Amino acid sequence: MFKHDKKKRPDTVSVILDDRAVDLPARVSVAAGLLDIGEIISRTSPSSGKPCAPHCLMGVCFECLMEIDGVKRQACMTEAREGMVIRRHLDPEDKGDCP
Repeated sequence: MFKHDKKKRPDTVSVILDDRAVDLPARVSVAAGLLDIGEIISRTSPSSGKPCAPHCLMGVCFECLMEIDGVKRQACMTEAREGMVIRRHLDPEDKGDCP
């Protein structure tokens, strides 16, 4: 679904994803970048405990909500930047400490 031209390697930005360093394509949203590297699950549903993934990719569904630089944000509406710290709170018990 999200594939790059094999002849051209996209520019990347280094981010911290769930306490590990990863490279995401530059000039794309965090959600698109995570999908590009195979990180499909964006969060765990607080009500059902089931994994969620980005759905609409245009800011309507909130399925890509995650903690980005200490603030809960929609990953599809946030451009990936060098040095970002991203936490997906995949453990249903981990609600995060941001508002």
